[in-house]
Amino acid sequence: MSETDERGDRGRLDETPEVDAATTAPEPTVPDPTAVLGRVPTEADLRRELAAAARTLGLASSIESELIEICDAIAAVEIEPVDLDAPRRRVAAASGEEDRLKERVAALRGGVQARRETDAETDEALGDLESAAAELSAAQSERIAAEQALQRARERAADARDARERRLELRDRLRNRRRDARRELAREVYPAFRDALSVVPGADSADAGAEPTAYEGPPLAASLAAVRIADLDEPVALGTEAVRWIVNHGGAAPESVIDAPAVRPYRRTEP
Repeated sequence: MSETDERGDRGRLDETPEVDAATTAPEPTVPDPTAVLGRVPTEADLRRELAAAARTLGLASSIESELIEICDAIAAVEIEPVDLDAPRRRVAAASGEEDRLKERVAALRGGVQARRETDAETDEALGDLESAAAELSAAQSERIAAEQALQRARERAADARDARERRLELRDRLRNRRRDARRELAREVYPAFRDALSVVPGADSADAGAEPTAYEGPPLAASLAAVRIADLDEPVALGTEAVRWIVNHGGAAPESVIDAPAVRPYRRTEP
């Protein structure tokens, strides 16, 4: 086996097959508000609920354009699937054939030398040696080509890893900036949320505090208030917990509590 391939073999422990989907689902700029508020319990935190409600009211954060740019950058990242196994097998096969032919050429050369020392006829032996030498030259060319192909594949694999890391960095940035956008939107609708708490059974606007992080009331009541201030296009699915909460705290009609059509009860599906 050649020195180049041996170095490649030593580096294999640091390499993993680069397999990535040819296409990836595009990142939505912002989550669908209905996916957050379309059912209660929402299984979302208060800031996410309020941001979703704000978006149903036509509000947008000051960094909306930046979110779009990040999503576009993520979509533009292309990751080429790279197969390193096939070029490695090609190098191994070519190196093995080269080694075999080197041994054959050495043996034939020794045979020619022995025949010359005994003044024996060498034409046939020389012909065999020339044929084997030509095969060896071709095998060496194939081994070099195989090593070059493997090197190119490794370079593409490195590029794919860089692209994957870039995409992960962008997705981390998108998550962080979405969090900033939710924080901004939640603060913007918080006064309306505080007012809505006053009509939600079992809630108290005094629990709201000055900002979302200060809220100390029941999470379920907060979800109902967030839905109440939202402008949703579809009925809200109320779970048994939400219906029971409303019934146990005054028995008002659920539709009047959330100020929207309701479908009830829905049961949480197990993952």
